[in-house]
Amino acid sequence: MQPLLKVQDLCVKFNARGGSFSAVDGLSYQLAAGETLGIVGESGCGKSISALAVLRLIPDPPGFYDGGAIHFEGVDLLHLSERQMQQIRGKQISMIFQEPMTSLNPVLTVGKQLSETLLLHENATKQEAHERAIEMLKLVQIPEPVQRLEEYPHQLSGGMRQRVMIAMALSCNPKVLLADEPTTALDVTIQAQILDLISTLQAKLGTAVVLITHDMGVIAEKTDRVIVMYAGRKVEEADVRFLFESPQHPYTEGLLASIPRIDTSESVDRSALNEIKGIVPSLADLGLGCAFAPRCRLSNDLCRTTKPPLEEKRPGHWAACWHSNQL
Repeated sequence: MQPLLKVQDLCVKFNARGGSFSAVDGLSYQLAAGETLGIVGESGCGKSISALAVLRLIPDPPGFYDGGAIHFEGVDLLHLSERQMQQIRGKQISMIFQEPMTSLNPVLTVGKQLSETLLLHENATKQEAHERAIEMLKLVQIPEPVQRLEEYPHQLSGGMRQRVMIAMALSCNPKVLLADEPTTALDVTIQAQILDLISTLQAKLGTAVVLITHDMGVIAEKTDRVIVMYAGRKVEEADVRFLFESPQHPYTEGLLASIPRIDTSESVDRSALNEIKGIVPSLADLGLGCAFAPRCRLSNDLCRTTKPPLEEKRPGHWAACWHSNQL
């Protein structure tokens, strides 16, 4: 299928004292209509920055693009003017932001912020925008939607603010939805409803979704392909079933091993979860070799001195590791 969104060798850097560092380093992926791509990794691995980069929302300064291309329907978004990007943001490509309290305007009511998108992109009248806003709040299971439209973000709970963000992102039926941990602040029942709502939108309109999450259960259930990021780089990409059945990178293996399981034998100590030792390294000081080497059980001198290339380990399954055959 012709890709709806195609990211090629994307590099995003940030200036800092003493130089600059890469928050996203050489990221590439394709996304077809109706497809869901999952992006996983620990905090600080570049997941959110990669999504903000697609919409040209990287703060400049200190951030800047240092190469690559972002093609949407054949057009490189990096070559468009700010006014042209404003016609795409919210209408063609929409985003559910990770922090609703800092993403919603604190001095505007919920109704004003929901209606603004519809007035700008859908040429709706104020009455039509008001009715559509009520409809969207009902879709995301917010009680008393008419009353909520008159309230300000600080008057809502964290879960309600998150649902308002989701309603705003879905209101114009975008072709691409960038969902940055969209259900973090929600309880499990509302989480399931929101994910089902996104799936319904996909089935109805062919919306493509980039789903960023820490929840491997959501990844297993809702995505078609998965990208694993570590320290700004893509270290593995595969069909979701192959990734869970046979990870080709030790970092992916560690992420999967840290998931609590109920099907283990009684002899296994269930009180202690598996963990990946150490923390994500500073992006400003990654060294020459594999960024995961200090935490990896398979690392050797080659790993510490030479960065492994991203290679196709088997059809459609890519990984950047010198020791995939030992997993």
